[in-house]
Amino acid sequence: MAIKDWPHAERPREKLLLRGAQALSDAELLAIFLRTGVSGCSAVDLARQLLSEYGGLRPLLSADAKDFCRGRGLGRAKYAQLQAVLEMSRRQLLETLERGDALTSPQLTRSFLKSQLMDQGREVFACLFLDSQHRVIVFEPLFYGTIDAASVYPREVVKNCLRHNAAAVIFAHNHPSGVAEPSQADKNITRRLCDALALVDVRVLDHFVVGDGEVTSFAERGLL
Repeated sequence: MAIKDWPHAERPREKLLLRGAQALSDAELLAIFLRTGVSGCSAVDLARQLLSEYGGLRPLLSADAKDFCRGRGLGRAKYAQLQAVLEMSRRQLLETLERGDALTSPQLTRSFLKSQLMDQGREVFACLFLDSQHRVIVFEPLFYGTIDAASVYPREVVKNCLRHNAAAVIFAHNHPSGVAEPSQADKNITRRLCDALALVDVRVLDHFVVGDGEVTSFAERGLL
């Protein structure tokens, strides 16, 4: 049966407008994104097949262009559309974070860093540069590594703090392994960065390690 023949309140789009997006299943949300199904298969049925094939919503949304386009009913146009939606979501989080004090929005800061770093295939070390009121100046990835390591150079971090006239900074990097536990190397480089930035009066407020859905804070662990 086509979705247009379903009871009005059970159609994904109408259900969303009536009850809010949170009331929809992953398949229903994906069906709205797909808009149409394929021959003999409604958009919801197609969405269920895709979620089963890819192993869930997150693997589908984080797939590269080649893997995404191999899915039934998908293609380059849908991939471009998806990337635009994901980027708008990341920018909305950053704009919201920029309006306030990063320290008073720990959950928002975590959500933003997860959106930027969680699905990276290699280790990325990034900085949130902050002004004297702890408002975000800019988010910048600085160093890229292999699947399990990134070389971080304190001199380059200092240079970028001065370039942005930052008064404080929050570090973040991901662990592609999915484990958000800080390593000894993470602790060592954080100490070196704190010492280097203290010479130019830039405060290190935190260092977040992003894993597979989990984010660990150095400040909360007493590691700063």
